[in-house]
Amino acid sequence: MKGAVLFSLMCVAAGAVVRAAEVLRPRGVPLSKASFYDPSRDFSCLDGSGTIPFSYVNDDYCDCQDGSDEPGTAACPNGFFHCTNAGHSPLTLPSSRVNDGVCDCCDASDEYASSANCVDVCRELGRAAREEAVKRREERLRGFQLRQAMIEDGHKRKKEAEGKIEDLKKEKEEADTLRTEKEDLKKAAEEPEKEALEKYRAAESEKKAQEQAQQKEKDEAEAREAFAHLDNNGDGVLTKEEMMSRQTFDTNRDGQVSEEEAKFYLQQEDTMSLETFIGTGWAMMRPVYLMDKRMFTPPSTTPPPQPEEELTPPPPVFDEEDPYMTDGELDDEEDEERYEEEEEVENFDSDVDSEISRYVNSRANWDLLADDGGDDAEDYDLPDEYAEGDSKEDDDEEDEGDAPKEEEEDPKYDEETQKLVDAANEAREQFDEADRRVRDLTRELRTLEETQGKDYGPEEEFRVLEGNCYDFTDREYTYRLCPFDKATQKPKSGHGETRLGQWGEWTGPEGDKYSRMLYSNGQACWNGPTRSADVHISCGTENKLIGVSEPNRCEYVFLFSSPAVCTKPEEELSEETTHAHTEL
Repeated sequence: MKGAVLFSLMCVAAGAVVRAAEVLRPRGVPLSKASFYDPSRDFSCLDGSGTIPFSYVNDDYCDCQDGSDEPGTAACPNGFFHCTNAGHSPLTLPSSRVNDGVCDCCDASDEYASSANCVDVCRELGRAAREEAVKRREERLRGFQLRQAMIEDGHKRKKEAEGKIEDLKKEKEEADTLRTEKEDLKKAAEEPEKEALEKYRAAESEKKAQEQAQQKEKDEAEAREAFAHLDNNGDGVLTKEEMMSRQTFDTNRDGQVSEEEAKFYLQQEDTMSLETFIGTGWAMMRPVYLMDKRMFTPPSTTPPPQPEEELTPPPPVFDEEDPYMTDGELDDEEDEERYEEEEEVENFDSDVDSEISRYVNSRANWDLLADDGGDDAEDYDLPDEYAEGDSKEDDDEEDEGDAPKEEEEDPKYDEETQKLVDAANEAREQFDEADRRVRDLTRELRTLEETQGKDYGPEEEFRVLEGNCYDFTDREYTYRLCPFDKATQKPKSGHGETRLGQWGEWTGPEGDKYSRMLYSNGQACWNGPTRSADVHISCGTENKLIGVSEPNRCEYVFLFSSPAVCTKPEEELSEETTHAHTEL
C-alpha cells in the first residue's frame, strides 16, 4: 500500500515538474538541455559558432550552423525536435518533420502550427507498450529459466560423455590385448596348416599341369586335323584362295566368299602357316569350321521310318519372289536340295554363336589354367569349402538358387589335415571378430572425442542441440538446420538435397559471440561461390527455425530462436515512471 502511494506521488511530482519545464523551455528542447535556453540572456549556439538574441530562437530562421537555435521549427536542415510524449517514450526527430502535416509525436507537439488534426494519444500508447513490455519480459524470463535447464542438461551430457570416453578407453585396451592374443593363436594354427597343405598344393599343381598338357595336345590335334581339311593342296600353307573356296566363310551372305572375308580369317594376311593356325587362327575359325563340316557332311540316304497311317506331306514349293516362303509342292530334286540348304542356313547364325561362346570359354579357361600361380601360388590358406574347380562366386550362386548338390564331393583332405584346416579357420574367424571389435571401439571413441572438442557455449548451454535438426518451409523450399553439423535446402516439389554449409564456427560480435553461427563450404553455385549459411540466434522459449532468406546469391541467413541466448531480465520501473525520471 505504501509502495502504491509512493508511486502515485512520484507520478504527480514528475507530471508537475514536466509541465513546469515545458513552460520554461522553448518548444522542441529536451529537459536535459533546458539550461542552455535561458530567456533572460542571449542564446549561444551549442556548437559555439555564435551568439544571438534569445528572441531569434524558434523564429523560423536558421542562425546557428548546428541548427540549435531552431529546435521547434523546420528552418534548419540539421536541427532536431524533441517530443516529450508524457505517458509514453520520448522521441527525437529531424526538424524537417515539424509541421509537415504528419503526426510524429504521440503528444501532437510536432504539429502545433499545421492543419493536421493531431491528438495526444501518449497515455494509450504507453499503456499498450507497457503491456507488451511485460509480455516480453515474462517470455524472456521463461526463456532464461529454460536456458538454466539447458545448461544443467549440457553439463550432465558432458560429464556422461567424459565417463563414456574413459570406459571406451579401458574397453579398447582390453580389446587390443584380446586381438593380440587371437592374432598369435591364428599364426600358431596357420603354421601346421601351411605345412600340411604343402603336399596338396604340389599335387594340385602337378594335376593342373597334366590337364593343361592334355588339353593343349587335344586342341593341337583338332587344329591339325582342321588345317589338313582346309589345306586343299596339302602344301602346309593355308591361302586366301583356299579360304574363298569355302562357302561357310561368306560372312555377309552374298553367295560368295570375298577376298576381304578370307583375309579376315587369315588375320589380314594372304597366307597362314600351320604354326600360326594352331596358335591363333584356329580359335577364330573353329566355330565356323565345325558348322562347315556339319553342313557339308552328306546326309543319310535312308529315310526315317514313318507310321503307316501317316501320309508323308509333299515337299514345299518356294515362291519365286521370296525363296524363304513356300507354297504347294516342290517341282523337282533341285528345288528340294535348295530347300534343305536354306533350312541349314537359317540355323547357322545361332549355332555359330553358341559354338563360339563355348569354345572361347574353353580357351579362356585353358589360358587361365596355364597362368594359374605356378609353383609359387599359395592356396593352402583358403577355406576348405573352396575346393578345386569351385569359387566363392559359384558358391554364392548355388546358395542364391537354393539348389543342393546332387552328389557329395569326396573329401579334399585326409582326416588329420582337415582338422588342421578347421582349427586354422576357427582361429582366423576369432581374430577377425576381435579385430572388428577394436575398429568399432576406435571409431566410437574418435566420434566422442570430436564431439567433446566442439564449443557448446561458455556454460554448455548449446550442447543439447547436438543431434537434432529443425525445419522451416516457405513457398518453394524446405530448409533444415542441424546444429553443429550442417544446413541444407530441399525443393518442395522435387528430390535431392542441396548442402548449404557445414558447421564452422561462432561469429557473433565481441561480447555476444554466441549469437551467430557460420556454416560454410556448401555446394558450389553454378558459376558462383560455394554456398554458406549465417545463423542468427535470438531469445525464444523453444528451439525453432523461424525464417530463412537469401540476401546475396548463395549466401543464406537463418533465423533461429533458442532459450540458450536468453538472459535474465532486469527489474524495471513502469514506462511512465521511467519517462518522468528521464525528464527530471
